[in-house]
Parts: sequence; C-alpha cells; structure tokens
Amino acid sequence: MDKPSHISEISSSEWFSLNQFLYDVKQINSSCISVYYPYGKGDKIISLLQETKRNESFEKIELKIEKTIKQLKDNPISEGKFTKTLCIFGWIQNGKVNIKKIGTSKKLPYIYMASKKPYLKPFSDILKINHNVLLVTLDQKTARIQKFHGSQIVQESKLRIDLQGRHRKGGQSQGRFLRARQTKIHVFYKKVAKKVKTMDENSELLLLGGIGPAKTEFFDELDSELVKKCRFVETLSFSTPINEIHKKIIHHLYEYRRRYVAEIIQKYEKLVKEGLTAKRNNVITKALKIGAVDTLIISVNYHTSLQFKNILNMMEIAKNTSAKIEFVSAPKIIKKLEIDDSVLAILRYPIR
Repeated sequence: MDKPSHISEISSSEWFSLNQFLYDVKQINSSCISVYYPYGKGDKIISLLQETKRNESFEKIELKIEKTIKQLKDNPISEGKFTKTLCIFGWIQNGKVNIKKIGTSKKLPYIYMASKKPYLKPFSDILKINHNVLLVTLDQKTARIQKFHGSQIVQESKLRIDLQGRHRKGGQSQGRFLRARQTKIHVFYKKVAKKVKTMDENSELLLLGGIGPAKTEFFDELDSELVKKCRFVETLSFSTPINEIHKKIIHHLYEYRRRYVAEIIQKYEKLVKEGLTAKRNNVITKALKIGAVDTLIISVNYHTSLQFKNILNMMEIAKNTSAKIEFVSAPKIIKKLEIDDSVLAILRYPIR
C-alpha cells in the first residue's frame, strides 16, 4: 500500500520543474563543468575555481561560472520554497560559453567536477529525478500503459476488450458464461503483459494500479524480471490527476532508492571480510588511480569535513575511471559507517 509521503520527499511541482530542467541539460554533448553548492557558500566554490588549474577551455567556463555565482548571491533562484542548493552547468558550444542554472529546496552534495558530460548523479540519487518508470493502470477490460522518463510520458499504449458485464437470460448457462468471460479476461491480461514487456526497456520500476481485483489478477501474468520491479499502487484509477500520479511515482522512487542503498551497504559489509573494501581516504585515492575501485560510497554531508577538497578530487577521478559513485543521505547509515569525513570503497580486486 502507499504510505504517507516521507518528509524528505520532494514536492511534485518541484520534481516536475527539475525534470524539465535536466531534460535540457542532458542534451549537452560536450565537456562540462558541474557545480553544486549550498546557498550562501558561493565564495567557497569561487576560491576552488580560482586555485584549481585546468585547460584553457575549462578556464573560460570557470570565469563565467564565477560571475554567475556572484549574481546568484544577490538573486537566488529556486524551484522549491527555499533554496538550499544551487546548481550550475557550464560548457562551450560554437566558441561561446553557455551556462544553465537552477536551485532546489533539497540539500545536495557539494560538487565541483570537470567531465565529458554534465554530472547529474546527485539529482538521481537524492532527488530521484529522470528515472524510467512504467505505470500500468487497468481493470478487467481496459489497460493503460505509460512509460515515464522523469515527469515526461515518453510512450503510451491503451488496450481494450468488449466484455459483457452480466449473464443474460437465454442461451448458454450462467456457469458456461462465467467461464467464457474469465477466459476472455485471462487472454486480455496476457496481451497486456506482452505489451508491458515490449515497453520495459531499462525501467527501474513497474507501478501497477487500478480499481478492483484486476491488478492482483494481472500480476500473475508477469515474468520473473517484471515481478522484481513491480510495486502495487493504491488509489490509482484512470481518472487520477497527473499531479497525483507524480506524487505516487516520487514516493515509490524514494522507497526503491532506500532499498537500493541498503543493498549496497550490505554488500560492503559482506566484502569487508574478503579484503574487497577500503575505508581510509589515502588508500582509496591510490586504488582509484589504478582503476581498482568499483563503487565509491560518499556521505551527502562530506563537505563539512577537513577532507573536503580531497574527496572532491576523489570523485572526479572516480567519474573519469568508470567507478560508480553512490551518495548516502540517510543519517542512520552515515552514523553507522562513520563516513562524514571519509568515503568508503568497494574494490574490484584486493590491493596492497
């Protein structure tokens, strides 16, 4: 069943706006500098930009970002009620420096990174933006399948059958009528399941809802891969407003992410005994440079520590060596693993 929205979940209106913004940013297909910083901490980023030496193209971008930060200091922007994090992306196109910027009401990790494309992982990890979700709404004679990428419906399909509601006097017996009716429904569910399978490319979740018993009956037609992704959604019907649909998608993405992070932490704790983890920053930096890191686990609060600049550097190395970066925001996990002033790493192979 749906649970009440968690206090940390983003509002549907802000989620929608951020998805629209990120859709544009994802079209950037050139080297980019990505900057995330807490509101009021722009001076700290400016000092980083000035002391970090990069190639000529990046230096031009950084100068434009510095000017943008100074402008935002007096006139912050936000898609939520209060700006907690400002995000700026800078790149060069046709010899001109371009800037895109947005504010969010949620706390994102401090980022200053130069990479081949905009770095958007914090939005995905903390704000649950731009995920692929399949939403299936059905009853015993109608099905609507919608594929969402973020807040956008990128594909939609509707299927329907003619289904007599009750037995009429005369003709076949009521028992035969009910069996024929149930067979027709069963064939319809199989057809819907087949269509869902064809639309299920790279979706993280399959959300299943509708009034009546149809969703539980239909569930039995899904293959094992779809069953793993499937979550039941209560109070969803064909007339549910899109804003309410967004709320349900957001809630289930947050639940999905919580389970995903828990699995990563379990994996880390299991691999400790096998020597396939690292906890000290100097060891992890060495492992990153030789490509031995599979996953870097970082607290969203890391910027409050003395290791701030070192961790920024580690993230950039990780991004450019295909190591996965996972941000952890749950206070219990951060406290348990003591990763405020450090990071954790899952290794590809043991190192000495």
